[in-house]
Amino acid sequence: MSILVTGGAGYIGSHTAKALKKDNLKPIVLDNLVYGHRHIVEDVLKIPLVFGQIGDKKLLEKLLSSNHELTKDDPIKGIIHFAAYTYVGESCLDPIKYYKNNFIESFNLFETVLNQNKISGSNIPIVFSSTCATYGYPNAIPIEEISEQNPINPYGKSKLFIEQVLKDFANAYGLSSMIFRYFNAAGADPNGTLGEDHDPETHLIPLVIKGLLEEDGSINIFGNDYSTKDGTCIRDYIHVCDLADAHVLGLKKLLKLKKQKKAYPYIYNLGNGKGYSIMDVIKAAENIVGKQLNTKFTKRREGDLPILVASAEKAKNELGWFPRYPDLEEIVQHAYNWHVKNEKKFNL
Repeated sequence: MSILVTGGAGYIGSHTAKALKKDNLKPIVLDNLVYGHRHIVEDVLKIPLVFGQIGDKKLLEKLLSSNHELTKDDPIKGIIHFAAYTYVGESCLDPIKYYKNNFIESFNLFETVLNQNKISGSNIPIVFSSTCATYGYPNAIPIEEISEQNPINPYGKSKLFIEQVLKDFANAYGLSSMIFRYFNAAGADPNGTLGEDHDPETHLIPLVIKGLLEEDGSINIFGNDYSTKDGTCIRDYIHVCDLADAHVLGLKKLLKLKKQKKAYPYIYNLGNGKGYSIMDVIKAAENIVGKQLNTKFTKRREGDLPILVASAEKAKNELGWFPRYPDLEEIVQHAYNWHVKNEKKFNL
């Protein structure tokens, strides 16, 4: 069974493509390779890669109608949609880029799926990669799926717009979909074949590891005056392989559904339900590496929230999903192992 994975050459997408393949499904990656990595898909995972835009309707029609060489004998039965720009700061500086790529391209994808479902009588479901950034400032911790959504940056807004389209398309056309709101994705595949490789890198754990691997490395910490136990921000770190597991479970749930005239997206938070401060992460990495990191405290970044912690009870109860790697040190250890294995690549 072929599954289209948009953005499958990226961090979470590649881990999910691997999980699909392990589950005897046939992932096909669609990626424009702006931030994704061709060699990860083709050489490491040995999965078919289609280079292109997710909003290219002609390409999508070809793939979904089985007129493409990759799908003519094994039609696409489901879609997992990761493809997006994800830099919050950049989204504030260039919102057009984010609304065009994240929202408009996704709209074209969904519209093409609807048309194909109508032509063929099929019911191709969509699993959508959303974000906790849609919540904005939370009213309560932990954050539940019913919490108010009021994003404070164009990245979060672009994801919320997409969620609304899926809700409207489900209600009007019966489109089957599932929305996952991630908290802080982290870690790496335990066997070291896949990891986190962003350019530029903005995520805390790889930045801490890079600093520790450098001879005189350091890291800037934005704010130490928050109302938290040590003054630094607290986040919910979820292992990337646990995210991948959730997508496979979610897709399987959708594939079992019969076509309906009206539907409603399943919506789940994905997190560990535990909050760790920036200093907790640094200490965990220092324990693993066996050295201290030079830390420099600077002023707060605009838009950074003091605490973001998920309630993922709904996903546990309805999907039977439970994190396999909830321990912070294990998450950091897996990330560290991958970075050490790829040390030369990063010129450390």
